[in-house]
Amino acid sequence: MHKSDAQKPHQQQQQQQQQPNPNCTLVVPPAPLTAAGLATPYRLKGSGDQGACHEANKAQAAFVEASVLDPATGALSVYHPLVIDDGSRPAAAPITPQLPAGAVVGVWFGFNGTTLTLDGDKAGCVNGTPDSPFGQFADCGAAPFFAAANAAVAAGRTTVPALGTAADGRPCPTTRDFAVVDQDQSDNLATSYRVLGDGRTAQNTAATTGLGGTVLTNASDNGLLDAFIDPALGCRPMTAPDLGDGGKAVPSLALNELQAAAHQGDPVALVPSNDPMVLAGDNPSRAKLVLYRLGVDQSPAASADGGAYCRSLAAVAPGRLKADQARFAAAPSPDPAAANSLFTFLAQRLQASFKNLNCAKLGAPALPLTVKQDGDKAVAATIG
Repeated sequence: MHKSDAQKPHQQQQQQQQQPNPNCTLVVPPAPLTAAGLATPYRLKGSGDQGACHEANKAQAAFVEASVLDPATGALSVYHPLVIDDGSRPAAAPITPQLPAGAVVGVWFGFNGTTLTLDGDKAGCVNGTPDSPFGQFADCGAAPFFAAANAAVAAGRTTVPALGTAADGRPCPTTRDFAVVDQDQSDNLATSYRVLGDGRTAQNTAATTGLGGTVLTNASDNGLLDAFIDPALGCRPMTAPDLGDGGKAVPSLALNELQAAAHQGDPVALVPSNDPMVLAGDNPSRAKLVLYRLGVDQSPAASADGGAYCRSLAAVAPGRLKADQARFAAAPSPDPAAANSLFTFLAQRLQASFKNLNCAKLGAPALPLTVKQDGDKAVAATIG
């Protein structure tokens, strides 16, 4: 039997009050795949009884990203719907995108907390299975978007650019490269928002630069590849015009996945059965795996062997990390509180992923990797 809050030690109550609620709810606006729906802010609020959620709090921030296909021409574009606190107003009104006739729209979600639950107009949205959300990931209309985009690629209306060659002489990496993936690949976005001192948010565009404040970003994966790994290697991700920022060329999760599907060489990293986001409790869930893969343009029928995933991670990731150590060590850390450079960030991330996927128990060889910590911060790493 659980003690009531009044019976809990005072110190424990204080600790709970100081820790931000890791589980938040995002209210989807009406008709989220239309121009009006894209321009209507999503509203963030707390889940359960652990307190409110605030978009300005980095640990609770949710992110939304849309990719748009013109089925007639195959042209792709990107838009970043805004997230605001429930009951608040945006710091600047979102730009209403001009969508092509018959536009096919997909929307993806990322989250810096633990579990994001969708509410509101959820028709066509996938948050996991009933009573078992993915965690940081969700989508609306992703599978129909990828079906239409893949048809446009096959018909020659949409062109997916080649990866190019990185500064280390190898192909530029993708979101399905074992040198890039972690324990839950393809679950975050390249979206960013502008946060003002009063906690209000705005789309991060040229038009909102004058508002000041700071830029809020989603943690790891797609943003990590597009904004940190690619620049360090002299690579460029696939981009499309941003409908909310004057046509600026920007990447997106959908573009990352289309490029990975077209050009990633073997071994190809696909979401495995031991990915924490496709577990139901502590057990693999075929239903969640299928839904997740459809949301990121991956074949549900392809192998999901967690042991094979771990072995490929051990075979590929340390070698490329070592080869690019100097480049990554000279690059900024995506999270200065977690690591002092891109190199130590990636080393720590690889070590944690190997552990959290239970790779040792699945027969994968030990990583030739040692990470030195200063408290919770990675400050050095050695690769054997």
